[in-house]
Amino acid sequence: MNDLISRKYQMKLVKSVHDAIWEEYKSYKEVGIYIDKWYESDQWNNNWENFHIYLKDSGDIDLLRTLHSMSGSDLLKVAIEMGVDTPDFIPMIPTFKNVLKSDFKTAYDTFTKAFKQIETDPSLAVGLANSALESIIKEILKDERINSKVKGNETLYKLTSIILKEFNILDNNHPIEIKTIGSSLLSISQSIEKLRSEKTDFHGKTKDDYLINDTVFTYFVINSVTTVGLFLNSYFKTKFPQPTKIDNEHDDLPF
Repeated sequence: MNDLISRKYQMKLVKSVHDAIWEEYKSYKEVGIYIDKWYESDQWNNNWENFHIYLKDSGDIDLLRTLHSMSGSDLLKVAIEMGVDTPDFIPMIPTFKNVLKSDFKTAYDTFTKAFKQIETDPSLAVGLANSALESIIKEILKDERINSKVKGNETLYKLTSIILKEFNILDNNHPIEIKTIGSSLLSISQSIEKLRSEKTDFHGKTKDDYLINDTVFTYFVINSVTTVGLFLNSYFKTKFPQPTKIDNEHDDLPF
């Protein structure tokens, strides 16, 4: 992971993480305690430490220098835990989170949990991302203008099939390229669902079963969820715009 995080990006990320930590913890004491929870050392291994905690002349932590001493992967973990957007790794996160927060509260809560688990529990993050996308589609299909209704126990693959049919994405009147992209959306949902069912702890695994534990692939899955989710929501709002609210302010006038 360290090799994937450029030095230039780390410089930008440090500033954002620095500000987020001070926003969360208001005193040097609390900031120091928080950073200390990330610190590891081994005095028997040439005094190895995963990063160095720098102090000011006053004895208080120098947070900026300390963060700069962290590896790219550790810095990214802190950023995710603090809720700092990481657009170089999940480009659409800020947009996606804003859309979810305003339109899909349940999906927002689930996706936020998934985002925070990417580095610490990749398997759980994939499962939660799957659930977030399910929530988005279910919420869209609740609209009374949509014919297909769900029972509540449909899988992500089934839900995606239903909504693509409702949106006529796979209609024969569309260019073959559009139909191909539509089929790809279905394949993406099916693959995410299979990863959740077969490559995570969600359905129980033995020691010989493969579990997804590489964060690179987890970022790939999360990015796929944001892409599909944003497209479906955008298409829904285009094809099923909310009716204009009529101003009844003057209904009581006699003319």
